Amino acid sequence: MKGVFTRYAQTKGGLLGLAILLAVIGLALTARWLFPVSPWDTVGAPFEPPLTEGLLLGSDMLGRDVAAGIAHGAYVSLLIGVVSTVAALAVGITLGAVAGYVGGWVDHLLVGFIEFFQTIPSFVLAVVLVAIFNPRIEAIVGAIAVVSWPPIARLVRAEFMSMRSREYVQAAWLTGRSDIAIIFKEILPNTLSPIVVAGSMMVATAILLESALSFLGLGDPNLMSWGYIIGSSRTVMRMAWWMSVFPGLAIVLTVLAINLIGEALNDALNPHLQSVEEAP
Repeated sequence: MKGVFTRYAQTKGGLLGLAILLAVIGLALTARWLFPVSPWDTVGAPFEPPLTEGLLLGSDMLGRDVAAGIAHGAYVSLLIGVVSTVAALAVGITLGAVAGYVGGWVDHLLVGFIEFFQTIPSFVLAVVLVAIFNPRIEAIVGAIAVVSWPPIARLVRAEFMSMRSREYVQAAWLTGRSDIAIIFKEILPNTLSPIVVAGSMMVATAILLESALSFLGLGDPNLMSWGYIIGSSRTVMRMAWWMSVFPGLAIVLTVLAINLIGEALNDALNPHLQSVEEAP
């Protein structure tokens, strides 16, 4: 584990991504102290440009503070990204592990189930699910989780199919260990590296999906998120550019940071891959 942290610290992109992500998390956790006024409250005249009357990033069409909305929205956007990713990982790891470990007709059945979801465009499916269950945060998180778990399931299935023929797994079978013990104590710990890397990328994808849904008017109208701010400003982009630019920059920087962290984790957890790429 110490070697993983050492290799991660040697990647400049990973350190930059971690610094940006920590800054965003810090903003989300301190938003109520930095901006004690509710982001829904009117604090000035509508369409005030940045740096006007104490408004750092300007105001929106209702006179609400854009900076306060971005700060408070950081918590909601990160929460949606993390919770939907955890839910997708739980489903994907479970189905992928069962399919890869059991094999046979169970594997064929689960692979068909996975492929069914993958044949439907993920964004279209998310839009349909949110529209059916109404734009609430629970529906948004569930929709993002539903469209995100199939790639994880295929990844875990491939890893389990490769691992189950290894000598230590065969030895565990011969000693009479239960299938549950073999899955959770022998195989799953050795597949965590690709799962961690894929999971970090899924958080970034979930934030982008929530933003896209909110841009189409399918975000939760009771929660201030970055996607909601951009979605509410889509009709006044020419009149008030700052309403879209600043939350858009927040999304870009956060997604970039998470991707940099994912790439650095991939290099840190797979040092052999890095050495092969650097070889002449």
